[in-house]
Amino acid sequence: LASPLFAQGQAPSNVDAIRQYYNAVKNNILKAADKMPDADYDFKPTPEERTFGGWVAHVADAQTGGCSRALGTPKTPSAGSKATKADLVAALKESFDTCDAAYAALTEANANESVQSFRGPTPRLAALAGNVVHDNECYGSMAVYLRLKGIVPPSSERMGPPR
Repeated sequence: LASPLFAQGQAPSNVDAIRQYYNAVKNNILKAADKMPDADYDFKPTPEERTFGGWVAHVADAQTGGCSRALGTPKTPSAGSKATKADLVAALKESFDTCDAAYAALTEANANESVQSFRGPTPRLAALAGNVVHDNECYGSMAVYLRLKGIVPPSSERMGPPR
């Protein structure tokens, strides 16, 4: 991760580190959602899997639910009801707006405060770290779908073609 703190060889605080990891996966997910063509949002590699659009909706709904609870203002997710790339990407961006607010509100002083998460009361920092973990898991699946369509995932773009 490119960060002034990492570049100086100085470890960031837990709060700054989780924000950096969040911003990295946010960038990858938004770029992945953009790179997949509209027509391939219905693509799924096997009948048992989600469609690519289903992954976008899943991330948006999980983030809307989780980050809004971390803010103390729970919202009801609705991306799962969307069908088009435009609507799904709009819902994804809206979920990132909610998460941006949650990560911006995270401080060293409130990191250990209890918030409601998917698994019950959780320290705020742990709930937001869980969001990063979940986003990375989802991005990993989305990256495979991109590769199956011959598209280089955003996290691999700087690496060049596979050898």
